Amino acid sequence: MTPSARLSATIDLLSAMEATPYRPADAVANSFFRERRYIGGGDRRAISARVWDILRHWRRLCWWIERAGAPVTPRSLTLAMVVLARQDRMTPEELFSGERYAPTRLSAQESALCALLREQPLDHPEMPRPVRLEVPDWLLAHLDNAFGDQTEAELAAMGGEATLDLRANLLKTTREAARAALAEEGIVTRETALSPWGLRVAGRQPVTSTAAFRAGLIEIQDEGSQLIAAAIGAEPGMRVLDYCAGAAGKTLAMAMTMNNRGHIVACDVSEPRLEGAVRRLRRAGVHNAERHLLVPGDKWARRRAGSFDRVLVDAPCTGTGTWRRNPDARLRLRESDLRELMEKQADILDRAAKLLRPGGRLVYATCSILPEENQNQIAAFVQRNPEFRMVTPPAVEGGDGMPAGLLVDGKMSLSPLRNGTDGFFAAIMERAA
Repeated sequence: MTPSARLSATIDLLSAMEATPYRPADAVANSFFRERRYIGGGDRRAISARVWDILRHWRRLCWWIERAGAPVTPRSLTLAMVVLARQDRMTPEELFSGERYAPTRLSAQESALCALLREQPLDHPEMPRPVRLEVPDWLLAHLDNAFGDQTEAELAAMGGEATLDLRANLLKTTREAARAALAEEGIVTRETALSPWGLRVAGRQPVTSTAAFRAGLIEIQDEGSQLIAAAIGAEPGMRVLDYCAGAAGKTLAMAMTMNNRGHIVACDVSEPRLEGAVRRLRRAGVHNAERHLLVPGDKWARRRAGSFDRVLVDAPCTGTGTWRRNPDARLRLRESDLRELMEKQADILDRAAKLLRPGGRLVYATCSILPEENQNQIAAFVQRNPEFRMVTPPAVEGGDGMPAGLLVDGKMSLSPLRNGTDGFFAAIMERAA
């Protein structure tokens, strides 16, 4: 595709996202490209990169467009990004030529927008702080509470491109062998600094098309998510519950640490998510996991109270820790969402805790960076349930487990700035014997 044709596709993809504002951007993009199979892999990556750049700079682009008195549209956002980013060899007038597959020519208003932006930096001293930091106005106080004087540095890291991390599946291979298999297919990786099973891919590579992926030697999983699986400490022969399993990413990792021995139950309230786990479990060679759909009035939990050695609650949350991957999530997040999620998290945690045996380990985890969903939620839970106490299992150096220094008083907080991972929180608790 020509640069102009890629730009037209960028505008079309943004328009598709605008038409379905509550659908995640990556899901919209997947559908968009599935319906346009004539767009090759390199073009898809270029178009996606441009769209994600616009999503990451959304509030600042809108501020400039509104300052120019122009309407905020997929076309004006794309045009503003072209001018402010200064990454294109061709001028806006050349890109918006109106020729075949190119966007139509610039209007007088759009030409005026270009003239305003041409010599401007992306950031401007008059921008309100939430606009400059690309967060909803109401959320900034919560972030300052979480990070203090590091807020701006943390959010800058959140605005970067997400890493592509893999977990070597030790049921089928070793980390070294998985790395070598990928290298044979041209995928360059390095070992992750924290996870004992992780590999970090250099750049954006088509990992899912490799023989190593198809054979189940690797799974795509952020390093921080791998560390939550390590915090569970699931061992061979245990009974383990993944209470909010989704598509079973952490179930796969726990089955690996259990060497396929023992029993894992992956629960969720979403049947499509659980169905999506079937292929992943089969590809990874997992034989000790079953799925259970949680429905209202279900007696399943009551019959299994106090029967699990390990319980993981990977709670639904705001997803603020995943903004590198999902920059559009910032645009959808409302203050009411946070309040509703906090109530849901407390309820799920109380329900799941009843399934843990005395002496067992409960791990609460989120992909959030907000204290309201993390430290505050755990403090309230322990106060409601005095039979639970925070524990810090011993670190494992050079082996399978949590590396030293990550857990403080039984809690782990990860962020892109400090750890190079997505933002994650985990708390490890033990039920009194």
